[in-house]
Amino acid sequence: MTFFKSLLLAIFATLFLTYALGTSFLELLDIHVYMDGEVIEPLKAIGFSAMAVVALVLIALAIVLSVFGSFIFISLLVLGSVAMIAINVFWPVLFAAIAIWLLMRNKGEASKETQYS
Repeated sequence: MTFFKSLLLAIFATLFLTYALGTSFLELLDIHVYMDGEVIEPLKAIGFSAMAVVALVLIALAIVLSVFGSFIFISLLVLGSVAMIAINVFWPVLFAAIAIWLLMRNKGEASKETQYS
């Protein structure tokens, strides 16, 4: 399941649960939402609260993804710097190993060709 499909399903579930449970909670707790001195009907009050909840979920998602993304970025920077330090320290050994591998590889292929001819 893709990320955006999961996000849309989570938003839909939040809206549905807020709508389904919201009216019963408003009636159970006898809560009335006023705007400009007038009582807002329960469906509109639930709509406002649902939109507020969805906005808070999206804000929390953005914060989590940015923190997680920055954590990944910092860890990649640390790993890259360690790799660069390792290459900087061991470049003569790596250079010699690559040179030996190149020399042995060509010699091995040439000897195989002479064996078959």
